[in-house]
Amino acid sequence: MKGLGIVTVSQLNRYAKSLLEGDQILSGLMVKAEISNFVRHYKSGHMYFTLKDDFAAIKAVMFRGYAEYIKFTPENGMSVIVTGSVSLYERDGSYQFYVTDMQPEGLGSLQLALEQLKEKLSKEGLFSQERKRPLPHYPETIGIITSEGAAALQDILNILSRRYPAAKVLLYPALVQGAKAAQTLIDGLYCFNKQKLCDVIILGRGGGSLEDLWAFNDENLARAIAASEIPVISAVGHETDVTIADLAADVRAPTPSAAAELVAPNLSDVRYYLDELHRKCASGLLSVVDRWQQRLDLVKAQSRLTSPMRRVQEYSRQVEYLSQNIREQMERKLEHTQTTLRYLTRMTESVSPVRLLERGYSVASIENKTVTSISQIKPRDLMITQVKDGQIISQVLECRKNEEQTI
Repeated sequence: MKGLGIVTVSQLNRYAKSLLEGDQILSGLMVKAEISNFVRHYKSGHMYFTLKDDFAAIKAVMFRGYAEYIKFTPENGMSVIVTGSVSLYERDGSYQFYVTDMQPEGLGSLQLALEQLKEKLSKEGLFSQERKRPLPHYPETIGIITSEGAAALQDILNILSRRYPAAKVLLYPALVQGAKAAQTLIDGLYCFNKQKLCDVIILGRGGGSLEDLWAFNDENLARAIAASEIPVISAVGHETDVTIADLAADVRAPTPSAAAELVAPNLSDVRYYLDELHRKCASGLLSVVDRWQQRLDLVKAQSRLTSPMRRVQEYSRQVEYLSQNIREQMERKLEHTQTTLRYLTRMTESVSPVRLLERGYSVASIENKTVTSISQIKPRDLMITQVKDGQIISQVLECRKNEEQTI
């Protein structure tokens, strides 16, 4: 650019960028560093952070297309080995490292991811013993979620047929390895739970590497196991293999064969239990019969003493009956007397002077003597007439008999 004269900032940054990207040493470079200032953009999914050592630092970015393949979660202070190239962000003139791959230093990425998820779910109480349920002693139907052609399935079926042939077995064929395996395992749990198809579920597969068993370390699968209404036995790999599914399950079996033995009672044990139950029932029944026989003998021995008492009880019942009869007759008599009294009271009231006055009649008197005949009255007499609400004082003008004769 020396012979071009004056350049713009954009031209300068673009030229610097081309120099950095054209350097073969700075392309495909692996850098050991510590992470700081880590930020994952919530919308784009890009990761922004700083790579540093004891003496220097460089800004770094890992775009979502690369970040989504990382199994673990980067954290501040974590020592990592990153792969990428150096370039320049033209807008800010920012010199930074563009990361395409990231691995934790020392511990492998899968193992680190496993430890991180264990810690996260443990803090949530997902592995707590308090939320784990006991297995049914005698399940009628056993559900199995595993690969249809797996040797582990045959081991389970062989043990169940030998130890517990009475149980019904349902298989949900699922993938047990690969990117889509975890979702098919979750679908199996959902199917069995939605339709209540079984009493217990065995979820598992045979042994393999950490990568082979990775589907059983899926966070969503762990939550589906914890949410299952049907008890779940996890049987993944060998005894030394411990997955997230093992920790989330109600019971962890070291192998698929061990899971079959846990879920199925031994027929010989069942027969022994039934024989013992029969013996206890028979013994208990004989004991009950013996106790009742003793009571019967005691009643017979006391029968002579109880005869007088029975007579007293009979007389008491008769007295009670007579007393009740007398009470009922007295109540009926009292009721009849009260009815008669109410009738007589109404009849008396109907003929009382007060009732007559209320109906419009009046009573006449002269010199405090009630007038009952016209012969008691003569003209110019003062007469008092009693009505309902008072007295009327009047002077007699004339008297007439019913025959219209005038006195």
